[in-house]
Amino acid sequence: MLSNPNIDLVSRFLRLPLEQRKQFYQRLQSRGMSFAQLPIASVRESNDNLPLSYAQERQWFLWQLEPDSAAYHVPGALRLSGRLDIAALQRSFDSLVARHESLRTRLHLQDDRMTQQVLAQASIEIVLEPIDEARLKERVEEEMARPFDLLQGPLLRASLLHLGEEEHVLVLVQHHIVSDGWSMQVMVQELMQLYAAYSQGQECALPALAIQYADYALWQRSWMESGEKARQLEYWLALLGGVQPVLELPFDHPRPAQQSYRGARLDVALEQGLVAALKGLAQREGVTLFMVLLASFQALLHRHSGQQDIRVGVPIANRNRVEVERLIGFFVNTQVLKADIDGQLTFAQLLQQAKRRALEAQAHQDLPFEQLVEALQPERSLSHNPLFQVMFNHQANAQADAGETQLPGLRVASLEWDNQSAQFDLSLDTQETAEGIWASLTYATDLFTHASIERLARHWQNLLRSAVADPTLPIQDLALLEAEERQRIVHQWNATERDYPLQCQVHQLIEEQVALAPEAPALVFGQQRLSYAELNRRANRLAHRLIQAGVGPDVLVGLAVERSIEMVVGLLAVLKAGGAYVPLDPEYPRERLAYMLEDSGVKLLLTHAHLLEQLPIPQGLSSLALEQGEAWLEHYSEENPQIALDGENLAYVIYTSGSTGQPKGAGNRHSALLNRLCWMQEAYGLGAGDTVLQKTPFSFDVSVWEFFWPLMTGARLVVAAPGDHRDPARLVSLINSEQVTTLHFVPSMLQAFLQDRDVGSCTSLQRIVCSG
Repeated sequence: MLSNPNIDLVSRFLRLPLEQRKQFYQRLQSRGMSFAQLPIASVRESNDNLPLSYAQERQWFLWQLEPDSAAYHVPGALRLSGRLDIAALQRSFDSLVARHESLRTRLHLQDDRMTQQVLAQASIEIVLEPIDEARLKERVEEEMARPFDLLQGPLLRASLLHLGEEEHVLVLVQHHIVSDGWSMQVMVQELMQLYAAYSQGQECALPALAIQYADYALWQRSWMESGEKARQLEYWLALLGGVQPVLELPFDHPRPAQQSYRGARLDVALEQGLVAALKGLAQREGVTLFMVLLASFQALLHRHSGQQDIRVGVPIANRNRVEVERLIGFFVNTQVLKADIDGQLTFAQLLQQAKRRALEAQAHQDLPFEQLVEALQPERSLSHNPLFQVMFNHQANAQADAGETQLPGLRVASLEWDNQSAQFDLSLDTQETAEGIWASLTYATDLFTHASIERLARHWQNLLRSAVADPTLPIQDLALLEAEERQRIVHQWNATERDYPLQCQVHQLIEEQVALAPEAPALVFGQQRLSYAELNRRANRLAHRLIQAGVGPDVLVGLAVERSIEMVVGLLAVLKAGGAYVPLDPEYPRERLAYMLEDSGVKLLLTHAHLLEQLPIPQGLSSLALEQGEAWLEHYSEENPQIALDGENLAYVIYTSGSTGQPKGAGNRHSALLNRLCWMQEAYGLGAGDTVLQKTPFSFDVSVWEFFWPLMTGARLVVAAPGDHRDPARLVSLINSEQVTTLHFVPSMLQAFLQDRDVGSCTSLQRIVCSG
């Protein structure tokens, strides 16, 4: 037991009421003394209803959200080769449990408050399980992922997998609420010491423990509540207060509404030359290797996210007191290290910023992360961690894999396993050993693919090389890409030149399809069906009528029509006449339509007869009602009009919604329209067997390709009835009845569509375009 003359003083302090503790704390501060310099004393009068530490409280909260998650398990696995004395192993565990109260602690609710109880006695049952070598890896990972019940316990499991008479694997799993990585090392070391003695029939006297974890939890709360929390919190609030940014890296998948903690890991070894250069840079800049690697990670995150406020979580062992060095318990704390990075900040300047922030954080390292979260009150979300979403952990002077440890009649070696959980979006772990620097990237598989993390790892190593070569470079100029990747991104991906038939227009490509397959189905609306020849004939007659009315190149023609056969005929006719169409949604307010008609200066309006009275048609503007049957156009030619156009002539003018002011008209040329449609055809390839559903209001630009892409490629166009684009059930019915293969959704409507109970019946779908 440690001897310290201040033990009695601390014991009296811990028993004082809160207000008197605060006064005592202030007296210490006024004399330049720190309570942290005083020892931790045990003042428990009972082993029941003991408070949790702050970190344990957060673990309890997280477990309630995801009781089946393995993200907060602390696992270890040892391969035992030789003659194993199972009785000595069991006795070793019994001694460990007797020595460390945390291994015989149970959690329970007391008056809606979670407390802990230290049991007088407890034992760890070693579960012996025969297993084949072929299933070993799978079984180890299963055991490590098996959930804990924090209310029922136990909070430590020991499984002994029996591979043969002289071959076993010991799998140890603790829950984070009673352990951390340091604790697992302590447990394994003491377990081997105990086994070495007991297997030889000897006793083992481990050094006595001055306190237990429950004493630390009581001491921590008393210290923080007496004034230390307020002192340290002042620094963190000044640094991190205000809006709490969420780091949004370029994910491969949308962030789910709730973290699943599913993860994977990529290991990286830095080459020796780079390691030497990094150490040299650290020495020249007067910083540690930890600071160099932290700054490099912050720079990488800035470059990939484009965000200037970069916040990284950094774990600290929180074992800076001799009383807690050999305890098993949850001591690790997390600091949030912030970097402010603008485009002109150099890597050398970022290094000095990282050094300053790290030293400041070290001076304020005792504030529990949970207290910081409570004080900052970030917007709560189950989709990401509060305050930071990425973690950096560096182990300086780490022990390299020492291979095997020899015990009497037994060889012990650590067993590697695949990490299949991730507490954060992304974590970078680095280990500095005599052999070099080893790194691993642990990532949330809900967000990233393995290929993206491999690319991120390459970018990090390239950034490191660039930084050590010239630390005076601005962060934005540090090289991320390798030569091959730069060639691909900068040159190959931008080699988009194509010999598209820009000498003709979209309506002429449709006319070519008419010549190729005149009787092929072209257009469907309800029970109405038109072949390519019928559609072309009707559009040609109307086009000649429009030409007679003065429509020609760059003449704007308004279309105020509902989805119908007439809408498609009208659009095609305007293009054939050489004009440009202006879509006017009849559902728009009269004021907006009046503005659009006046602002655009359309020379002619095509509409439905039943809409004439409700439209704000300016005086002097001519209008044509399209549903008069074919008789009124029968004396017009069915031949394709021969209007001289080039790629610079307008094809259409679409107005913005006007949600931020007056609507604004945006025109598009024939060459741009054809370029877009030819690219879509090259990328996604429609054919005669395809059916495209047109459901987007024609006042939105998505409608343009919905109308013309299928018709220029010989596919079939199905036009949805007015209002159907808002009804997932009716869309499902239409998709199935017409065997639609291609359609478009805005994200919100796609989500509603996918939630329809019959969406699984839409087996004809081959392409869904989602945008907007």
